[in-house]
Amino acid sequence: MKTWLITGCSSGLGRQLAEAVAARGDCLVATARSTDSLESLCERYPETVRSLSLDVTRAGDAARAVALAESALGGLDVLVNNAGFGSIGAIEEGEPDEYRPMFEVNLFGLIETTRAALPALRKRAGPCIVNLSFGAGIASSAGFGFYNASKFAVEGLSEALADELRPLGVHVIIVEPGPFRTEFLGRSMITAAREIPAYAATVPARRQYRETNNGRQAGDPANAVAVMLQAVDAEHPPLHLPIGPRAHAVAERKLDSFRTDIVAWRDISIATDFDTHD
Repeated sequence: MKTWLITGCSSGLGRQLAEAVAARGDCLVATARSTDSLESLCERYPETVRSLSLDVTRAGDAARAVALAESALGGLDVLVNNAGFGSIGAIEEGEPDEYRPMFEVNLFGLIETTRAALPALRKRAGPCIVNLSFGAGIASSAGFGFYNASKFAVEGLSEALADELRPLGVHVIIVEPGPFRTEFLGRSMITAAREIPAYAATVPARRQYRETNNGRQAGDPANAVAVMLQAVDAEHPPLHLPIGPRAHAVAERKLDSFRTDIVAWRDISIATDFDTHD
């Protein structure tokens, strides 16, 4: 039996994961900005599930959630940093009051929640931190630049964290799902208010993608959660975990593109050391 702390449990993958964790008998601190949506979960699993209001941008909330896991459920084995949202719009179109709050949640909130949880996690045998990145953390595309930047930062932070924690026996998994049928393209996505005609060839297609694909994504969230559970339970969890055919295709294209640039410019770009010959 593991004890989990999951952020962003009100909907989407966070809610699906919370349901699956509780159903298999694990202990859980389920969190969201409002706990109203979590009441039914607590009622169904009164012995093993606790809920708590947690806004990852609010100082002290994460520490209270960790304290609840330790006092009510005996400790903490798995932290899932799931809370987050996305944005659509060209870089020039975005305004600070649109994109800065996203970084506060997607990156800085994740950092503070992780820092609050680490002392508790380090007390356990084989604990795990799961950071939700999405395919947007693997490769960027026009119209998603700010969202890509926040998730690229999560990837870089998670890789460093994994390196720091490996000697301590703490695992880190970066989950990189493709499109799954959740509310992400609806309530969890904002669109830049300003539209600049110069970007008509690229960004409007992203805005349209949100409108035409919301609720029609091919991915089954239950299957994504099953993969996540299997990874957390594995003796040797992966650091990078793309989930779904779309995420794998994005990763493979990124690797191919990266390799093409490296090979094409290798002879020129490596000839940069001081000449040590007499």
